[in-house]
Amino acid sequence: MSKNTLYGIFDCELVLLAAVKEIRANKIEIKEVYSPFPVHGLDKALGLKETRMAITAFIYGCIGLSLAALMIYNIMIIDWPQNIGGKPNFTFYHNMPAFIPIMFECTVLFAAHLMSITYLIRNGLYPGGESDSPDARTTDDKFLMEIEVEGNVADVKAMLTKTGATEINEKDA
Repeated sequence: MSKNTLYGIFDCELVLLAAVKEIRANKIEIKEVYSPFPVHGLDKALGLKETRMAITAFIYGCIGLSLAALMIYNIMIIDWPQNIGGKPNFTFYHNMPAFIPIMFECTVLFAAHLMSITYLIRNGLYPGGESDSPDARTTDDKFLMEIEVEGNVADVKAMLTKTGATEINEKDA
């Protein structure tokens, strides 16, 4: 049997969300949905699993905190100890309250920047990356639902039309 790919194009995100729910309720598997902006609830409607970005943010924050503590210890205790305001200059833990803001800022800096870089690389949005969107209008104002169909294409086309697709394109595999 040949595999066909159907592209249903929608004008409104609410119509798209309702269409995704109805199509999935009819046991039709949706391969991908392309959208010009995030649609609240679409990931749950598509049945996507939870992202692991929070775990990476925590790991990157721990790396930032560790490097900040190492940097402060090396600069303020080993390399250039100074007696500022009568504080002891030979122990790290006595000066810890003065170091907390710097350590916090390094934690946030590392978590934010490394998480952004990870996101861009993971999604192929780095410079020179190729877009895999089948229709360029999905970056402007259209929503596209991609469905791979084996067998009766007419039923799926009728379902897309019924759920509010303004345009349906077909590509043979």
